[in-house]
Amino acid sequence: MKKYKYLLSLIVLTLSFIACGDQQPAFTSNSSTTESSSGAVAKESKGSRDNTIRVLTPEASGVEVYSNADASIDASNASEGYVMVKYTGSAAKVRMLIETPAGNTYNYLMDLDGNYDVYPLSEGSGTYKIGVYENLHDDQYAAAFTQSVSVTLKDEYSMFLYPNAYVDFNANSKAVKKGQELAASANNDIEVVQNVYHYITQNVKYDYDKAETVQSGYIPNVDSTLATNTGICFDYASLMGAMLRSQGIPTRLEIGYAGTEYHAWISVYTKETGWIDKIIQFDGTDWTLMDPTLGSYASNSQVKKTLDDTTYYQLKYKY
Repeated sequence: MKKYKYLLSLIVLTLSFIACGDQQPAFTSNSSTTESSSGAVAKESKGSRDNTIRVLTPEASGVEVYSNADASIDASNASEGYVMVKYTGSAAKVRMLIETPAGNTYNYLMDLDGNYDVYPLSEGSGTYKIGVYENLHDDQYAAAFTQSVSVTLKDEYSMFLYPNAYVDFNANSKAVKKGQELAASANNDIEVVQNVYHYITQNVKYDYDKAETVQSGYIPNVDSTLATNTGICFDYASLMGAMLRSQGIPTRLEIGYAGTEYHAWISVYTKETGWIDKIIQFDGTDWTLMDPTLGSYASNSQVKKTLDDTTYYQLKYKY
């Protein structure tokens, strides 16, 4: 594939989360009563819902691959809602852009280890333009490889069940084990969401120092957040996403604006409720809020102010 010579000046995403104050894909399965591959023993479920861990495993199957000397795009499983991309060139800094059918552009800072990473196709069926761009200097980039991929999804929820670049986990993740533990007493999916939400909002504290110093390109580590019980909004949303996705509950990590500040939160899908994608509060029956960061520290007056303002959350990206 011919390498593009033109230059592209990219607007670099700055993660200034200072305000946050029926063909099923293959999956690895751990029984709730058996020992997992990591050696951890699952707890016996007390609720009627099966809390078996279900971690979908993204694959670069090699069936549909586009590549040149600098990058490879494996679109073999695009119908599952993701592509695998790796960079094999020599640039010191590389970004990967996905332009969606709706014309939105998702911007990732790539790992340069030569291995495939997984990226979601978050906006449904259609044609996605995928590009790998090498940094020249400052914010100037040159296209190393671009490819359009036509996607027809098998399942509109599957991309929000797989791990991806921002919700990164596997069957051995401690966050996954914790999610299973929290789901043990649940009788349905909404009770799992309730248990996970309450655990995170009651145990994870907001890291104000991190919020002041976080750099562009920061990616959450779900097990680190669980171990330290601290994080910024990106960490809250990623951890909750890993716990719920590994319980088979579609969960979007959403990024946009809360008021005037850049922020991350989640939306969750259950059969009982559909998408819970408004804002944040659970009264025992209905969810009206799904922002674990705000839920962890906000006063009742702050929550009420947020609920009263229907324009407070402005969604930009879904992962």
